[in-house]
This record gives sequence, C-alpha cells and structure tokens, in this order.
Amino acid sequence: MNRTKGDEEEYWNSSKFKAFTFDDEDDELSQLKESKRAVNSLRDFVDDDDDDDLERVSWTGEPVGSISWSIKETAGNSGSTHEGREQLKSRNSFSSYAQLPKPTSTYSLSSFFRGRTRPGSFQSLSDALSDTPAKSYAPELGRPKGEYRDYSNDWSPSDTVRRLRKGKVCSLERFRSLQDKLQLLEEAVSMHDGNVITAVLIFLKRTLSKEILFRELEVRQIALRHLIHFLKEIGDQKLLLDLFRFLDRTEELALSHYREHLNIQDADKRKEFLKTCIGLPFSAEDSAHIQDHYTLLERQIIIEANDCHLESAGQTEIFRKHPRKASILNMPLVTTLFYSCFYHYTEAEGTFSSPVNLKKTFKIPDKQYVLTALAARAKLRAWNDVDALFTTKNWLGYTKKRAPIGFHRVVEILHKNNAPVQILQEYVNLVEDVDTKLNLATKFKCHDVVIDTCRDLKDRQQLLAYRSKVDKGSAEEEKIDALLSSSQIRWKN
Repeated sequence: MNRTKGDEEEYWNSSKFKAFTFDDEDDELSQLKESKRAVNSLRDFVDDDDDDDLERVSWTGEPVGSISWSIKETAGNSGSTHEGREQLKSRNSFSSYAQLPKPTSTYSLSSFFRGRTRPGSFQSLSDALSDTPAKSYAPELGRPKGEYRDYSNDWSPSDTVRRLRKGKVCSLERFRSLQDKLQLLEEAVSMHDGNVITAVLIFLKRTLSKEILFRELEVRQIALRHLIHFLKEIGDQKLLLDLFRFLDRTEELALSHYREHLNIQDADKRKEFLKTCIGLPFSAEDSAHIQDHYTLLERQIIIEANDCHLESAGQTEIFRKHPRKASILNMPLVTTLFYSCFYHYTEAEGTFSSPVNLKKTFKIPDKQYVLTALAARAKLRAWNDVDALFTTKNWLGYTKKRAPIGFHRVVEILHKNNAPVQILQEYVNLVEDVDTKLNLATKFKCHDVVIDTCRDLKDRQQLLAYRSKVDKGSAEEEKIDALLSSSQIRWKN
C-alpha cells in the first residue's frame, strides 16, 4: 500500500511508544501515565474485565510474553530491595505510582507468567485464579506495617510456638544458632503441646548433628520421650538404636534390636537373627522369652518341612481328611500347640511335633494345655480322646474325671463342636454347682439332667414348670408325670 509522506509522519507520530528523549526524565505526567498503564495491565492479567484497550506491558515497557521481557524479568527476579520495601509503605495514589522504577513486590508478572511464586510469596497463579479475589494479587501499597512481620519471619521463639499451636504456618529456618533452637524447644515444652514439641524436634533432628541433639535432649527428658516415641512411630530404627546407645539404656537397646525381627519374612533368616538376640542384655524374664521364641521357630521349621512332605505324599489319613489351611511358621505357641494336638496327638513324647513334648519344653500350664487339646480333639469329634483327657487314676486304681478348667467350660466347648446329647449330659452332670448345672442343662436341652436335679432338690414347682418345655407324649414327659405322682418323694411345696 502506497503512503504519502504526510501519512507516514502521522503513522510514526501516532505510535503508542515514543522514542527516548532526555526531556522525558522531567516529564512527570508521562511517568504517571506509564505507571498507571503498568498497574492496569497487572489488574487486567488477573481479571477478565477489560476497562480499556491499553496493551498489556511489563514494568519496563516490553510487551508481556516477549522474549526480551522474559529474559529481563528472569534476570531481575532475584529478590526485593530495601528501596522497593519503602515504596510499599506508601498509600494508594497516583503520585506513589509515579515513583516505582521497577517491581520490588513479592508479586511480579514473571511469577504469574511462569505459574509459580517467588521466594517470600505465598500463592501461585492457579491458586490466585481459583479461590481468592483478584484484587488481593495487585500490589497493596496501603498495607499496615505490622503485617509485614509475617512475611519477613520476624517472630520470636515464643511467638513462633504460639503460632504453631494455633495451626498457623511459620518457618523455623530463621532459627540458626544452637541457642535459638534450644530456646525454641524450651518454649514448645512449656506449652505442653505434643504436636508442637514434635514439630520442633523434627526441625532439630534435621538441622543438628546426632551428637549435639542427643546431648541436649539428655537433660530435657520431656522432649527426649517425645523423640523416642516419634522415632518408634516412623520406624527410624537406626537413629533410635544410636540414641539408646548414647544414653546407655542397654535393655531398651536390646528390645529395640529384637523388634527388627518383625521385618524379616524368611523363617530361616529370622531364626538366625533371633539367635543373635539371645546374648543381648535383656532382663531375666525377657531373656527367657527370647530363648523360647528362638526354640519355637526352630521347632516350627522342622514340623513344617516334615508335614509338607507327608501332605504331598498323600499317605497320611489325617492330612487327606483335613488338609492344612495355613503354614505353621511364625505362629504363636498356643496355635502351634493346637496344630500339634490336631495332627500329631498320638505321637510319642520324643518327637518335636508331640503335644506332650511342646508342653514340657515350653512349660505350658495344665489349664492351657487341656483347653487347647479339648478344642482340637472335639473339632475332630474324637470323643474317646476327650474322655481320656479328663480321666485320672488314683493310687488305688480307681478312675475319676477331673477338669482343671472346670466342667462348665468343657460343656460349652463340647456343645460348640456339636457333641451328642449323651456326651453333653455326662459332662453337665459333672458340674458341681447346682444352679450352674440346671442352667446348662436347660440351655442345652439335657432333659434327664434337669429332671433328676429337680427330683434331688425335691422342687415340685420347678419340675412342673419344666414339664411345659418338653414334647408332649415324649419319654421325658412320662418320667416327669411318674415323679409327680410318686408318693415316695417328699416335695418341698
């Protein structure tokens, strides 16, 4: 398109950006317009409402998003100056805008453009556009001086602890000297807030050497207990062992070392690890437990290997009728005893899998042994074994039934395993307490026991009441009628 000379002069003179002249330095009106345009461009970047058709520019006058603008903004994004901080103290007026030569606020166009905040700022562009009104992201030149303490981290240890207790975010990095860190810890302890104490301890753990941290906590028992609990919770076993070793807490050191066996899955490796724990400085009672744990796992490994072979061969009846549902490895002692009573009840005492061998080796009490053996044999419906379990002989050769767990518990276990009524009645009759016997007999419908007990008690009313609970025309009803009409019984009422 051909232009005349007049058109070309009009085009160049009408450009938005004028050529630099030395006279512009004293032209406050021009600076005022440029500053106002820059502030409006920032507001337009955040808001969707366009108040005018001004092109968005940076503080330097370069178009936003241009290569030169990005380079200059990146180079100038190193931090705020004292001069910029003084400019932020002024009020909202056009004269104050005119005094801003370059951005010193923590909010800059470059940070918005790249979608992240500068050091000292608090939100990104995505946060700004989603939650908070846009006006809060423009430079707030009229902000009270007291609010800048929050941004400069100018908080004392006591103020910091109070803010932590209220759940407010504040940085602990400004506390660099050992004295400041210890004062911070003492303020946290004085607040009696476990969360604040733990937060400060995490900071000290990260910024102090182990030797200094342990030395200072040794004389601060409350903080020390919090650290020990925290290390146990997060599973920092190495630092916990170092701490116990420094404090010369040998027993806690041994127990903490022993706890590591929980992380070992392989049975053989766990057994070897437990062997190394036997010589550690435990208490006498704990040493016995460690020895039993090692011996039990050693037995379980032998039993597991043997039973896997027998089950795969398919020649043992008990494994054919009742296949194993789980491995015996790493099971508790009671579970191992139940397994042994279920699959190896008749084995000789000399074998590792014999229940009697387990009872003697681990000194299992009679009550625990009888209770476990009864549950295992009743589950297999081996009633002869159940009967033999409670039959004893005196020195004259007479037999007698005795239950160290009480026959009332025997009856409950037998009923739970669907024992026949005849067997239930036999053991209900062995219950010594009359009221307990009647309750069990009524509950499990042992009619003969109820009828005979009422007869022995000469309780006519209770016998009449029980008559309504038996089937009409049954042998039990006929037995009750015969007793009620008998003239040989002297009833109480």
